[in-house]
Amino acid sequence: MIPQSFISDLLNRVDIVDVVGRYVQLKKAGANFQGLCPFHNEKSPSFTVSPTKQFYHCFGCGAHGTSIGFLIEYSGMGFVDAVKDLAQNVGMVVPEQDDKIPPAQRAQMQAQSMALSEAMNLAAEYYKTQLRQAPNAIAYLKGRGLTGEVAARFALGYAPEGWDNLRSVFPAYDAVALVEAGLVIDKVDEEGRHIKRYDRFRERIMFPIRNTKGQVIAFGGRIMEQGEPKYLNSPETPLFSKGSELYGLFEARQAIRDAGYVLVTEGYMDVVALAQMGFAQAVATLGTACTTVHVQKLLRQTDTVIFSFDGDKAGRRAARRALEACLPHVSDDKTIKFLFLPAEHDPDSYIREFGAEGFEQQISDAMPLSQFLLREAAGEHDLDEPEGRARAQFDAKPLLQAMTPSALRLQIVRGLASMTQSTPGEIEQLFELSKPVAASRKAPPRGKREGAVGLEQKIIRVLVTHPSLAQLMDEDALAACGQFGPEQAEHLRQLVQQAQALGPNGTFAALAQQLKELGPDYDGIIGEIAAAPEPEIDTERLWLAATVRQLKLEQVKVEINIVMDAITAAVSAKQPADVLMAGYRELKALEGQLLREQEADKSYR
Repeated sequence: MIPQSFISDLLNRVDIVDVVGRYVQLKKAGANFQGLCPFHNEKSPSFTVSPTKQFYHCFGCGAHGTSIGFLIEYSGMGFVDAVKDLAQNVGMVVPEQDDKIPPAQRAQMQAQSMALSEAMNLAAEYYKTQLRQAPNAIAYLKGRGLTGEVAARFALGYAPEGWDNLRSVFPAYDAVALVEAGLVIDKVDEEGRHIKRYDRFRERIMFPIRNTKGQVIAFGGRIMEQGEPKYLNSPETPLFSKGSELYGLFEARQAIRDAGYVLVTEGYMDVVALAQMGFAQAVATLGTACTTVHVQKLLRQTDTVIFSFDGDKAGRRAARRALEACLPHVSDDKTIKFLFLPAEHDPDSYIREFGAEGFEQQISDAMPLSQFLLREAAGEHDLDEPEGRARAQFDAKPLLQAMTPSALRLQIVRGLASMTQSTPGEIEQLFELSKPVAASRKAPPRGKREGAVGLEQKIIRVLVTHPSLAQLMDEDALAACGQFGPEQAEHLRQLVQQAQALGPNGTFAALAQQLKELGPDYDGIIGEIAAAPEPEIDTERLWLAATVRQLKLEQVKVEINIVMDAITAAVSAKQPADVLMAGYRELKALEGQLLREQEADKSYR
């Protein structure tokens, strides 16, 4: 777990204008910067980046956040990856609790990673240059209907014939980094002795594979004539893991947001051809089955994922594996569908024969996950026979057990129950599903904390806007906030603790990021603060100091009344009241002090 102190320090060091400016064209607009929102379509800029708040906010769609939040939303990175990316740019090393790697070894690993990245970049540039000099490769791409514009967008290249062409790019052709990057192969004899080294990719159209930061991490090479393998991929390397990466995701990010869904295909050429025909929201797995990591990456980009498979047996098997990868991540606010083309077609061939409208109709008619799951369970079983219905339930059991409890799972359970002449409760009990819904009464929804109003809301707004002012909230002030109610007081106490933990230099961005990780309770007020002009901290400090003083004064008056009642009762009962009188005098002295302070700054009230 990354310490919160590191997150705060990181946000203090990075400049959100630089971070966002790498992806969005920004122009100065008064104290802030403006640009077209990358999260929704717009023609006039409503996306604002505040260098003082270190926060972005869109007045159109309401998107807002810190530098970390921007990378997560825009690039689809996970939280840890976003933090590491920002830290690397400012020369910070992310501390990890379980990190037992010695500093020297970690430095060596980072140097190796940089060497591999540099090798991949040089190779990508070389292949691009070679494509411009290869009439046969250009003719092949044109024959597939691709324009130079699309080829440039995906940085397509060509690996010419010959065994050691990369020698012209890398004078140190025997460098270890070339093998580790998967660019060359070392041939050894039966006794393990090195014989020769040669280029991995030869006479192939080259498809650079980029990570979410746009860095080339691997290649896919397609042969132009007959031969095997038709596609040759980079091996697993320190930079590249097939089960974690998706071809075209970097290029497709904006198109995915514009379309509202991502289309997952099975090949590089499908992605490029679909982009050529107006479906730039397509990505592809890299010669491997869809994994849960793939699904997580996709669902960070969009709420709707549509898998496209060939209609043959291999396509059906691939679809089944994709279904199994999706089930742990299914939720009621996500949509997952499966598109099956005729057996003789892939997306590339289908769109060329039936056009963009025909392919759009196929997408529209894609099968929902629930329907596909039930169809997989039914299989070839005879549902008119008890044995067939039992086998369908047997096949469905591991699929439903992989799903988290949700309304969609309940709907699938009901569908299976109807199909197999059972009840939903029987299915849930038989399958031992976690947190069954149909078999037991639903728990009442958890009560939500009532929203803060009036003075409490104003104090919260001031503390979130300027966390450094939380230093004014001492224990007496927090006790005085008890008049808002016990739950409200505890909620305010937790906020003050979060803000005070940031220290006297705490910032809005650091606290907003911290609060976002705790849940959605503060999303509304953070959005309001991000959208509003930043108030002067000195004015807010005077207001908060005066408000805290007033709260303390009201609390002291309540305590004075309580002590007075106790003194009256003691006198009536002819009991000693010395201790009570001493307490009364202390409270009156404190009241006098607060009144004098209040009088001194009443002009600010």
